[in-house]
Amino acid sequence: MPVHWTITPQAPGTRPGAFALAQSDGAEYRLDLTPHVSMGPKGFVRMISISAAFLTLPLLAVLGTPVLWGLLPFAALALWALWYALSRNASDRQKLREEMCLTRESIKITRINPNTPPQHWQANPYWVRVKLATEGAQLENYLTLEGGSRVVELGAFLSPEERAALHDNLTRALRHLR
Repeated sequence: MPVHWTITPQAPGTRPGAFALAQSDGAEYRLDLTPHVSMGPKGFVRMISISAAFLTLPLLAVLGTPVLWGLLPFAALALWALWYALSRNASDRQKLREEMCLTRESIKITRINPNTPPQHWQANPYWVRVKLATEGAQLENYLTLEGGSRVVELGAFLSPEERAALHDNLTRALRHLR
């Protein structure tokens, strides 16, 4: 699940990870955003296996000839490049995430990128405005937070529907804490 809420104190009967308004005024909302996992371990094995099978088809025509030894390194290199690209994508995806902590006193957002230092943003939630740009934006349902002197995007790797739902939940949480 790419959007995971942790709310303390939690309302009774709320599923873990789901959004619900907190029960008291001293509430803390924590949000963890992660990219979708489009290919799991089984999909990885299937993709490599299918690619290896298709790469061996042209090699069957030259089996037993010296041409096979000329083509074999290129087929192996193509298969290794696919394996490396898929592995690198999976490891970078696991490192990418956004974390938000929202209390009555502050809102803190940390974006953890794969190969760069984390980015931090902090503001007073009373002055923060949540905006969802539906037209003329970089992304469909582009979600931003404005507070202090900066504008911060939130959940750029989420789907447009997830960003719209996140906008509604975040607006409700901010309204509850004010």
